[in-house]
Amino acid sequence: MLWLCLHCPDLPLAAVRPHDAADTAATVLVDGSARQPRVVAADAVAAAQGLRAGMPLAAARARLPALTALRRDAVAEKRLLATLADWAYRFSGEVCLAPPDALLVEVGASLSLFGGWPALERRLGVELATLGVNMRFVLAPVARAAQVLAAAGRDRLALPTPEPMLRELAGLPIVRSGLEATTARALAGMGLATLGPVLALPRAELARRIGKDALLHLDRLRGAAPETHARHHPAVRYERRFEFDHRVESVQALAFPLQRLVREFARFLVARDGGVQRFELVLEHERGARTRVPVGLLVAQRDPDRLLEFARGRLERLDLVAPVEALVLRADDLPTLAPLHVDLFDDTRREALDWPSLAERLRARLGDDALQGLALVADHRPAHAWTTRMPSTTPGKRDGIAAPGSARPLWLLAREIPLVPAPQAILAGPERIESGWWDGGDERRDYYVVRTRDGQRAWAYVAAGATQGWMLHGWFA
Repeated sequence: MLWLCLHCPDLPLAAVRPHDAADTAATVLVDGSARQPRVVAADAVAAAQGLRAGMPLAAARARLPALTALRRDAVAEKRLLATLADWAYRFSGEVCLAPPDALLVEVGASLSLFGGWPALERRLGVELATLGVNMRFVLAPVARAAQVLAAAGRDRLALPTPEPMLRELAGLPIVRSGLEATTARALAGMGLATLGPVLALPRAELARRIGKDALLHLDRLRGAAPETHARHHPAVRYERRFEFDHRVESVQALAFPLQRLVREFARFLVARDGGVQRFELVLEHERGARTRVPVGLLVAQRDPDRLLEFARGRLERLDLVAPVEALVLRADDLPTLAPLHVDLFDDTRREALDWPSLAERLRARLGDDALQGLALVADHRPAHAWTTRMPSTTPGKRDGIAAPGSARPLWLLAREIPLVPAPQAILAGPERIESGWWDGGDERRDYYVVRTRDGQRAWAYVAAGATQGWMLHGWFA
């Protein structure tokens, strides 16, 4: 097994920092009482100005008056870690949470699928850059070792076999070995600065000095004791919230946060190998007021550009009733996606949109009522056997016109006309229709497929039981 540890050192700050915050703004994370908050984390800009964890917020503001202070949110941290786990699910079916700020991904079974570690490392770097989250990653045959090395500051380190892993652990400072602070200080007081000399001590002597729990940690660190991890599974529904630090009063200003939400949603869909046919945008206003914007698709999708286009088209047609304080994207139905298969040797340039995409674009731009489909009605009378209706966006449901039990033409005349002269030949029939007595539209007719004297195939009828008085009702292609 090969375990990949993804460690996010500034996850608490990333969980609450606005997505549109400038990278040049000094920001710190604070916790503690409202009267005496203390800094618990600082971004790179604030750290360069000398701000450190443990510093009172008042002292930090005295040093940097333009400082931005954000309150720590434990719920947001768990939500962000789960989001990152959903994203990591695309690389392996075995993803484990390692709270508070790391993920463990077993990639040994799927490493060849991505072309080996160098190719996977490059892909991780590109995708992490698009996520906008600073993460370190270490590959090792033992999950605990990969986690400890990543937390100690190692980055993009690949240790595929136990020998290099043990050498790397031997040089690790004892204070960064994952041991409890009191145990690490006690070992450092004995002159043991790195982990190598500690692992070389006799087990009985070491157990007497540091205890069984610390000894078990060291055994798991070098792979001498088994460890279990709770596997993470992507959620069956999706909901993400983007809260603004100011009120948004125009639909155009929602474009950037909408893009962030939709692209994160698309990554979630790829990770669970699924799609979405219906989701909802919720605009939260003050005092709990909400504006709901449903987005229904004709077929399941997961392409971020198309999802963004359809969602943006819905928002652009919206008139804001009040300023927006937060934007929510929610999806309860996530059907399995059946992607379109293309012929391997088909070199035709595909510049035109497929029908579902074109229909979705029209509905997003012009409204749901602008696009209608045909559907059958349970009525034998030809003029009443069809109707128009909006295409279905219910997951798993497909619209269409089933072939009727008898031959019917696609071209029905708006009003029947006498067929003169009489048909040259009868090709099929009769189909007797006696219906409509309950609504005043009683019809008693015998329908035939006939060939006219000009050689055309037509649909015509006579009164029930009659042989004269032909009426033309439709044409066949």
